[in-house]
Amino acid sequence: MPREFSRNQRLGNEVLRTLNELLQFETKDPRLDGVTLTALELSRDLSVARVYFSALDPSADAAPVRQGLENAAGFLRGRLGRTIKLRHVPELRFEHDDSAAEGQRISDLIDGALKPDSAG
Repeated sequence: MPREFSRNQRLGNEVLRTLNELLQFETKDPRLDGVTLTALELSRDLSVARVYFSALDPSADAAPVRQGLENAAGFLRGRLGRTIKLRHVPELRFEHDDSAAEGQRISDLIDGALKPDSAG
């Protein structure tokens, strides 16, 4: 009987949870305040982790946050290796997750389309 989740998925979930805790409690960079890591994709050989992040304000510029995460990548990787006890800690690559901003844009479009209907 096959397992419900692959090792890759289980490890990805553990890495994401640990990175979120490290960001919240152990980083001191003000650019990373209010940043949440939303998803993580591990390569098949577990050498690279693509980490998706979002900020509290979806319309804010993601460049300073990405720079802060890239500056903290070495620290995060080291702490990750000690916390999870991995032989090879994946390289962390950060990508902005714009799904919150896209969701807000779609919600605004729907609200705008419904306004004329409710007035008549």
